[in-house]
Amino acid sequence: LKNMEPRNHDPELQPFIFCLFLSMYLVTILGNLLIILAVISDSHLHKPMYFFLSNLSFSDICLSTTTIPKMLVNIQARNQSITYIGCLTQSCFVLVSVGLENCLLAVMAYDRYVAICHPLKYMVIMNSRFCGLMILLSLFISIVDALLHSLMVLQLTFCTNLEIPLFFCEVVQVIKLACSDTLINNIVIYFATSIFGGIPVCGIIFSYAQIFSSFLRMPSVAGKCKTFSTCGSHLSVVCLFYGTGLGMYINSALTKFSINTAVASVMYTAVPQMLNPFIYSLRNRDMKKALRKLIGKIPFVFQECAV
Repeated sequence: LKNMEPRNHDPELQPFIFCLFLSMYLVTILGNLLIILAVISDSHLHKPMYFFLSNLSFSDICLSTTTIPKMLVNIQARNQSITYIGCLTQSCFVLVSVGLENCLLAVMAYDRYVAICHPLKYMVIMNSRFCGLMILLSLFISIVDALLHSLMVLQLTFCTNLEIPLFFCEVVQVIKLACSDTLINNIVIYFATSIFGGIPVCGIIFSYAQIFSSFLRMPSVAGKCKTFSTCGSHLSVVCLFYGTGLGMYINSALTKFSINTAVASVMYTAVPQMLNPFIYSLRNRDMKKALRKLIGKIPFVFQECAV
């Protein structure tokens, strides 16, 4: 199998593209890791919203690590090939990471709905046990969905010299390359997408419909500003995640083996994960304070290690 990465006959572009992807990956890892460490180290952030945010950052790290390092190795080696097992493994982990992020965004929307529409019951509803169960349920759903598609792909037969029009192995594109009948696989994909993808999206829409209704009934401007500040970051991440995902699948459906499709895949699996930490840190005062404290501690840690 071959991914649609920079060609060997464009050697002058490869250093630039390699440095670009490497920079995006390092920024993604560093930004999301800082979010996780800030939530762990600051007691003021030991709240359900930041607990879900740290799990979202972990999911972003996993998705970027699943796709970008292999891409960097291929660019450096000037070889776009990937083994069948490697491709299947990569597509499985991509499904787990994307599914987990999809579920986490829905859980975070519900968290904001309870905080704004039922503030007096917030700590009762969003207790630590319930939050932990939501994370485990999201992970379980994501793993089941990924294993279902991966096991279905194992039953297919493929021809030789195949090329995937993306920077990574994605299950829909892999199924398109099969020589055998893929009707059952396509049915499973549509069914699983409508269930595992549709329900979280409907949950997000319902949550924000209730939040918007409560927003309109608020008498004070201060309350409206607080609501907007609370939901603005999450809503931005939701639009970025689903917007780039929709753009990738529309592009791949309309065009075949296009460089635009490959670029759209990068926009979906690299850009949102890189920007999410900035969106949350720039729009949240508590997160800014926690990050300042954490970054301020770093020089003292190095000094103690040196001693």
